[in-house]
Amino acid sequence: MHDTTALLVELGSVILGLGIIGRLAGRVGLSPIPLYLLAGLAFGEGGLLPLGASEEFTAVGAEIGVILLLLLLGLEYSASELVTSLKTQYPSGAVDFVLNATPGAVAALLLGWGPVGGVALGGVTWISSSGVIAKVLTDLGRLGNRETPVILGVLVIEDLSMAVYLPLLTAMLAGVGFAGGSIALLVALGTVGFVLYLALRHGRLISRAVSSDNPEMLLLVVLGLTVLVAGVAQQLQVSAAVGAFLVGIALSGEVAEGARKLLTPLRDLFAAVFFVFFGLSTDPAEIPPVLLPAALLAVVTVFTKIATGWYAARRAGIGSRGRWRAGGTLVARGEFSIVIAGLAVATEPRIGPIATAYVLILVIVGPLTARWTQPAVELIRKWRGGGDGPAGTPGAAPAERATAAPQEELAASAD
Repeated sequence: MHDTTALLVELGSVILGLGIIGRLAGRVGLSPIPLYLLAGLAFGEGGLLPLGASEEFTAVGAEIGVILLLLLLGLEYSASELVTSLKTQYPSGAVDFVLNATPGAVAALLLGWGPVGGVALGGVTWISSSGVIAKVLTDLGRLGNRETPVILGVLVIEDLSMAVYLPLLTAMLAGVGFAGGSIALLVALGTVGFVLYLALRHGRLISRAVSSDNPEMLLLVVLGLTVLVAGVAQQLQVSAAVGAFLVGIALSGEVAEGARKLLTPLRDLFAAVFFVFFGLSTDPAEIPPVLLPAALLAVVTVFTKIATGWYAARRAGIGSRGRWRAGGTLVARGEFSIVIAGLAVATEPRIGPIATAYVLILVIVGPLTARWTQPAVELIRKWRGGGDGPAGTPGAAPAERATAAPQEELAASAD
């Protein structure tokens, strides 16, 4: 069969299959990410039906998928929102990093992957999935809950941290020494600071320059600017994904809203291709041997994420029920974990299978913990004889419990 014909047949089959998978996931109320990964495993080397002709095209599509994921994520936030979150949520962000990056880093060192593997796997276990969590909050009707701004604040800190983490990881994967890594980190920090300054001081001017009443022109300008900046960022070892994220931050107002509407379908298409491509690059035969360490890592980081959300909500004065809901909601991992593993897999191939298994577990468990963590805690307290009661806090003094009670009534009324 002619190469072009084979390419079209394979691509058409893959995209049609992704559409069917997405509809199936929507019917059962799950994120389609684990099904996309499984599809990639099925069509990759060692799978049921390996793809050949479309592999190179899929690789390019996967790169575009990462860029669009980060661009749309940046469009969700304004520079002022990011600065406010940094000022109010940085202690929670620090706790989040320590509790959730440490298990992955320790596991990588125990597996003999060295410091680079530790930094990569630490990132995989650290970052929650903004996409999955946003969908879960919508599906559960919790967008108006008092704990929801806390959850979003933690996610914002994580997303902004990627602007520093990804360039540093890229430099380490490239084998750059301490001096080179320090330069990469300084360039990343300087770039982030410069973009935030431009967005805060001159965001309207930038948006006005990009703005267009013609949707076609707006799409072409925003997409072209994003891909260009992503390429320049990649050349500077800052990471293409970070470049796309910063473009999203720099745009605001009606331009950001219009770009979101135009680019969301493209993002969904190429993001699906990205997850499939990651599955394609992983040999299914390599997953069973790592299922046990991946499951253990998942169990540990379920509890550390719950503890993170509980702490962050407690700092915000949220009652006990809201604290447990916040913790359970943050459990899901997804797109960023795969992005990090995708960067690292060329240098440390063993991270691919364990990251795939880990994300598959937590992208399924995450929506369940979001729904059932708080009821499960109350059931356990009731079974143990009441404990502190549903409005109480573990180890809380009577005065603190009295303060938490009215907060609980407000949180409950928002459900």
